[in-house]
Amino acid sequence: MKRKTFLQQSAIFSVASLLMLKNNAFSKSVVNTLIDDTDADLYQLFKNPSIGYRPFVRWWWNGNKIERTELARELKLLKEAGIGGVEINPISFPSNTDDMGIPSVDWLSEEWIDLLKFTLTEAKKLGMTCDLLAGTGFPFGAGFLADEDRAQVVVVAVKKLVGPLKTEISLFDIFKEADPATLSPYTGRKMELLGLSIVPDPLTSMDQVKNITNQVVNDGVKIDLPKGNFAVYGLVKIDGFMKVIQGAPGGAGPVLNHFNEKAVKNYLNKITGTIQTRIGPLAPDVRSFFVDSLEMEGANWSTDMMVEFKKRRGYDLYPYLPFILFKTGRMGNTIDLYYTVNISPEMKKMLNRMRYDFEYTKAELFRERFSKSFVEWCAENKIKSRAQAYGRGHFPLEGSFDMDIPECETWMKYGIGEEISERDFMKYPWHLGRGNTMINKYVSSAAHLKGKKLISSEELTNTDMVFNESLELFKIAGDQSTISGVTHPIFHGFNYSPPDAAFPGWITYGGYFNEQNTMWPYFKHYTDYRARQSALLQQATFFADIAIMAPIADMWGEFGAQMEPFPWGVTPPYQQLIWESIHQNGNACDYVSEQVIADADFKGGWMTYGPRKYHTLFLIEVRSILPETAKKLYDFVKAGGRIFCIEAYPEQSLGWFNHEQKDAEVKQWVTKLKAYPDRFIFLAKPAANFKDWYQTIQAKYKVTPYVKIAKPNTFVTQVRYQTKNSDIFLFNNASAHLSIDLDATFLPEITDKKQAWIWDAVTGERFKLDLKDRSLKIKLCPADSKIIVFNKDRNGKNWDPVPEVTPNAMGLKSPWKAEFTHMDGTVKNQDLAELSDLKDLPDYTYFSGTVSYKNTITLANPANLHYLDLGQVFGIAELIVNGENLGTQWYGRRAYALGNLLKKGTNNIEIKVTTVMLNYMKSLTENTTAQYWSNNKKKEQPLQSMGLVGPINLF
Repeated sequence: MKRKTFLQQSAIFSVASLLMLKNNAFSKSVVNTLIDDTDADLYQLFKNPSIGYRPFVRWWWNGNKIERTELARELKLLKEAGIGGVEINPISFPSNTDDMGIPSVDWLSEEWIDLLKFTLTEAKKLGMTCDLLAGTGFPFGAGFLADEDRAQVVVVAVKKLVGPLKTEISLFDIFKEADPATLSPYTGRKMELLGLSIVPDPLTSMDQVKNITNQVVNDGVKIDLPKGNFAVYGLVKIDGFMKVIQGAPGGAGPVLNHFNEKAVKNYLNKITGTIQTRIGPLAPDVRSFFVDSLEMEGANWSTDMMVEFKKRRGYDLYPYLPFILFKTGRMGNTIDLYYTVNISPEMKKMLNRMRYDFEYTKAELFRERFSKSFVEWCAENKIKSRAQAYGRGHFPLEGSFDMDIPECETWMKYGIGEEISERDFMKYPWHLGRGNTMINKYVSSAAHLKGKKLISSEELTNTDMVFNESLELFKIAGDQSTISGVTHPIFHGFNYSPPDAAFPGWITYGGYFNEQNTMWPYFKHYTDYRARQSALLQQATFFADIAIMAPIADMWGEFGAQMEPFPWGVTPPYQQLIWESIHQNGNACDYVSEQVIADADFKGGWMTYGPRKYHTLFLIEVRSILPETAKKLYDFVKAGGRIFCIEAYPEQSLGWFNHEQKDAEVKQWVTKLKAYPDRFIFLAKPAANFKDWYQTIQAKYKVTPYVKIAKPNTFVTQVRYQTKNSDIFLFNNASAHLSIDLDATFLPEITDKKQAWIWDAVTGERFKLDLKDRSLKIKLCPADSKIIVFNKDRNGKNWDPVPEVTPNAMGLKSPWKAEFTHMDGTVKNQDLAELSDLKDLPDYTYFSGTVSYKNTITLANPANLHYLDLGQVFGIAELIVNGENLGTQWYGRRAYALGNLLKKGTNNIEIKVTTVMLNYMKSLTENTTAQYWSNNKKKEQPLQSMGLVGPINLF
């Protein structure tokens, strides 16, 4: 088969880089590579994806207690499980775990570098890709950092007082009150008082603020207050305030100041300088350097922060700084919105504008000094940049623009696959019921805007459901990840753990991706599934013709920047429901921002940015925009585009400097926009039921879906991809329990002169579909998903799914002989008079392993019995009929086509069900690790259903 590989048009490489890639065994995973878009080539790549498209894993080098034999063993183990690459991630050793006396190897020591080189060589032999964490733990930092290179934060301390009062306050009290109680405090941090003021409550003018900083004597200050309510405001700077979270030996210590460009470059160059001086260039054996979670605990300062602010924003923020800061705690999250004194409405408006200016300045400096430095460092070393370019105070969209491989996050949490009301969904910043986090749509949109097809995800991150890993839940969460725009998962994660470590091994984080997990022998079913999806979607372009913009600027002004991807408050709470409703109703969208709109062109009713075109823009409660953006919105509408303003029209400008004039300009442009009432439209948000609300918008304003969903369902979502010759649709059912009938009608231009196919990512097979009137009518079983492809290929088998159970089906109700093979090696046999959930049977409540259910049936006329439906199954099922294994069913409906296997007379039926581990782990009361993840404090998990419940039907 002829294939032509070429570089994505947006990528620019030197001749040396091209030669490097040509000779790189991992080139298909290093670059976004495309094939000739013939239908045959595309399908063959989907059916048999090369190793670069297979899922990767985060590989925690626990405590750097590593040695050659085990490194090689684990690489081979991962490849056998269908893993295509590893992200080498040095991290601290898990507490309460026996390290067996194995010594740690310090990060960047000669021994560690030699072990890294060994790992890269072994991976190359296996054809596997290696990424390398730049640093250890998260965020960047180490013990070798000089004082001036360490992260800084400025915080406010407020002590409310009632006068008349004479008292004395010590600096110790101020510092104690200011302490942000970070998750990972550094013991060497230093506190410095920047300012101290007496503030009346309420505060209506800055003229009322009395500065008493110069009255501090002997680390204290005497205060004499008249009658009334007051507060002492302390502005405190903390140098080196946090240490690396989970830093590995050699990489633990204070966090780097990401706002200090010189410090950032010195830190990065120390990594490559130290490693490459000993073993030579890391390229091409390392695909990418990786930036993990930017959990910087609210870091907001550098020595020139106020100088840069005044230069960029046009005024001095320093006198106002104590009044724009909130009381913060763990991860820099705001813990008390009402911590300060009461502030008059007019003054609050001023401070909100200043707060936005501060957040925007920080984001600019972070992008210029950290992100740009990181990208340039990667390029200098001929290695890709891969980053989770989001967090508190970073541009949620533009932060991913310059990264070669932008990355999302998809989590495993209780609620996935369950019915979640919109009200409950909006209560939880964790987006209960979804695996994909709220940042995913931003990151994937950024990639689409820059023409990137490789979008990775920290996938299946699991701290709540450890030992309850099921392939079915993996699939539901993974499909939600794919729907949000991810094209390549990097599983979180695989723990370096020697086989003779005490059960269950070394675990820093879940999930429990481990060869001792009961699901491990079947894990390749899931890695095959995700590999086929990745291979297909990385060849295609995500389709979207609708843009949405969230009120990021308004949020920054009112509440400050939030901790993405899990903000303490989503603004507005229903934000994610907008894009979900668009997709549930057969359209598709990307996030955009003011920067994107500013750089866009407008012609013929379209807003064009790079490779993307949008005919409609939704503004979600956007009240504040730049005058330049307002003009661009006018240009869009004037050119024939359409804007829907949800709950608010833009009404004011951003920032404080010269805001009166800028406000007037915004209002003028909005007035001009309102002269186009058919294209500049106000929408009230619904009280509930966003999917139906959006459907009414489609009908009323003729927003044409490319696929019309007859009865939209909150569980059923779709996305569309395109290649030169094919249209690709993914439909998924995120319910773990409900079967949902899908009735979808495609536009004529999609179906015209093309054949519809189902491409089965589980098996790699494809089947022809016979669509009537361009309509796809199909049942999506629980956890089900379907890839529908339209192309000009005509040859192939027709789709012949297992039908629904018929009314005259034969139920298998006789007693079953069951063999319980426990994961601890014990075996027990028992006759079961009826099938039931094992957790309800006292003898098997805490079972974990494989149950073999055996039965015999006598048939006088088996000619019309061709299917077996297992009914309700909690676990991974295998069916053996008359000695022939009919395969594994690991999600959704467990039903089999039997063909002509049944015979007249006696037939032997065996059904094997492999359960999750959780119930057993809960029973191990003396096992500290098992109890920590299953029973302790916030991690206490409920008992899980297990086994074959039925009813089992032949039909």
